[in-house]
Amino acid sequence: MKTTRLLALGFTALLTLSFGISLANDPPGAGNAESRSWRTAPRHSAGIAPDPLALAETAIVQVYAAPTYGWRGYFAVHPWIIFKRRGDTAYTRYDVVAWGGGKVVRRDYAIPDGLWFGATPRVLVDHRGDGAEAMIPAIEAAVEGYPYAHEYRSYPGPNSNTFLAHIGREVPALRLDLPANAIGKDYRPLSEIVGLSPSGAGVQASFLGMLGLIVGLEEGIEFNLLGLSFGLDLNRPGLRLPSVGRLGMDDATVTDTTPDGVLSRSASIGRAQ
Repeated sequence: MKTTRLLALGFTALLTLSFGISLANDPPGAGNAESRSWRTAPRHSAGIAPDPLALAETAIVQVYAAPTYGWRGYFAVHPWIIFKRRGDTAYTRYDVVAWGGGKVVRRDYAIPDGLWFGATPRVLVDHRGDGAEAMIPAIEAAVEGYPYAHEYRSYPGPNSNTFLAHIGREVPALRLDLPANAIGKDYRPLSEIVGLSPSGAGVQASFLGMLGLIVGLEEGIEFNLLGLSFGLDLNRPGLRLPSVGRLGMDDATVTDTTPDGVLSRSASIGRAQ
């Protein structure tokens, strides 16, 4: 009984700390009124995506995540994927968006690196060159094969994070490590309780995204309780925490197989660290 009480107290303290850090990163009322209205919230470019015209001969694949709109942004992120083949001068973007009815998988719903209703995205994955070119057909096949294209639940899933986790499993070359506050990434149907982790490089056991465990090269060790994830990342040391996402070294996956080998990027990090 005492052990159970201590575990419950520890869980509550860790959750409170994580939420407190998230609030400190973006205190309520710090933004202007416009950024709090979904109708008028900024959706302009964050200036993160490489210029597709200047890099027309370079294939590029990137994954972004930004805090979700409104109060949910203190707990979860919304991710999406963009890509372009060698020779293309514009990106294709895919994400899952619930509102509007019908199919929830949307192509080019917004600009490639646009603010998500006022929230600045950060880069999770940045692949360029031959490696990026080779994985694009697999990404398109994964998008087409997403099993919940007409289904959406913000909690515990399937949602936008479930969609990117599906792509990560189908395309391990992405090396996609979704943050701990990507609520919905752990959603699995009862028929597939055990399988690959969202990065495709680990093992996951999850009961409808509400209770589970991940052990993987990208994710490290992560526990899921009621959709909230806690863990330890080992390949780039850091803590995986709910609300915050991550505390520690930058965990973005960056590869460049172009002849000049030059890759430069910067990304402002919002509530998800």
